[in-house]
Amino acid sequence: MRLLHTSDWHLGRSLHGVDLLDHQAAYLDHLVEVVRDEGVDAVVVAGDVYDRAIPPVEAVTLLSDTLARLAESTTVVLTSGNHDSATRLGFGAALMRDRVRLRTRVAGLADPVLLDGLAVYGLPYLDPDTVRGELADDDVVPARSHEAVTLAAMRRVRADLQRRRPARSVVVAHAFVVGGEPSESERDIRVGGVDHVPAGAFAGVDYVALGHLHGPQGLSAPDGTVLRYSGSPLAYSFSELHHRKSSVLVDLAGDEVRTTLVDAPVPRRLADVTGTLEELLGAAGEPHADDWVRVTVTDADRPVDLFRRVKHRFPHALAVQHRPVATPTERRAPVVTAGLDPVEVAADFVAHVAGRPASEQERAVLRRAYEDVLAAERSA
Repeated sequence: MRLLHTSDWHLGRSLHGVDLLDHQAAYLDHLVEVVRDEGVDAVVVAGDVYDRAIPPVEAVTLLSDTLARLAESTTVVLTSGNHDSATRLGFGAALMRDRVRLRTRVAGLADPVLLDGLAVYGLPYLDPDTVRGELADDDVVPARSHEAVTLAAMRRVRADLQRRRPARSVVVAHAFVVGGEPSESERDIRVGGVDHVPAGAFAGVDYVALGHLHGPQGLSAPDGTVLRYSGSPLAYSFSELHHRKSSVLVDLAGDEVRTTLVDAPVPRRLADVTGTLEELLGAAGEPHADDWVRVTVTDADRPVDLFRRVKHRFPHALAVQHRPVATPTERRAPVVTAGLDPVEVAADFVAHVAGRPASEQERAVLRRAYEDVLAAERSA
């Protein structure tokens, strides 16, 4: 049995204001070709299909066309991620042809897609505040954590596996597993200050096709279960500069699980370029003239007409900043990135304003306010 594992398409996303839909379409063309060339029995898509709960019409059309093309050659099992609206993504799931299986409801997570001795379980993104009640067992509601709801979901999966006893089993899940390396472009999913799930929560199956983290990487559970992030097909921030974007061919043969990365097409390279304006306009900038670049100009004084001169040299520059080289006695404020805990950033601001660290009560208020905002976004 051969699977193709992919995730985090984020259809409709932009990069520093640049529309990426054409590049996303090129990746999906590539995916269809891989399915046909490699004899893929099923494609599993581990969430974050769209970039937001209400995607643009063009993104919906692209997904519809892609699923129709894939279904001509293979079976597709697709789950929802934290960026998706599970209800909107799963609309019409009961009407889909046999070769397109949308798994976006908690109620159906222990109902596998059966493929010639293989059981594929699709777990939608499990937001603890939303799904705890549905995952209650004998009226015992799981704790308010990603680990607790994932363990509850996997108990249902294992119970179904015991009844069916298929030859092999795969779980498709969207989660932040302990040991995974994040980047700056994943949306924060902390609940109660915690966003991790231990790898051992998925023990008992042959392969876990993960989504959420944008860098391709492998993990394993204590029992030997193979877990892998396929990563996103495109770079969605400069923190992904050195990622090898890919999808994963998974071969389940005998007792083995073999994985092979299939490189994704690169529409345009990302690059970080730093130096004085004279250096960047000269030989140092030459290799990156056609790249998407983040330009940091280090002249002591801000050069005249900086932005225009940089854009003339680097027509695809996405970010231009003037940052003089600091002297040893200078103390520069830390750079705030999307990879930081927003509550910690807010607590640092409280400390800056108040001249003392934020108290536990203040941190609790900040945490509650942040999670209320996240809940409001999910219900939009």
